[in-house]
Amino acid sequence: AAGSVEATEAAAVTISGMRYDAPTVSVKKGGVVTWTNNGAMPHTVTANNGSFGSPQLGNGASWSRTFDEIGTFGYYCSLHPGMRGTVVVVD
Repeated sequence: AAGSVEATEAAAVTISGMRYDAPTVSVKKGGVVTWTNNGAMPHTVTANNGSFGSPQLGNGASWSRTFDEIGTFGYYCSLHPGMRGTVVVVD
């Protein structure tokens, strides 16, 4: 259905145009989320609560994280704090 997010084993988030696309992804516990920067500017993936953080990702760079805990994990770009996203982890 439109607007619903189905939990999968892996999810991909593209960073372009100063935004995370898709801003919300859902993975099963133990699932992997991979972010890839397709934009010209560097970006990061930094947890709101500090529990994880990527290095600066330049154009074409990717970073992945395995989510072993159920919950909702908000994140932002430490270089552009207006950029926000969410990972939802389900059983």
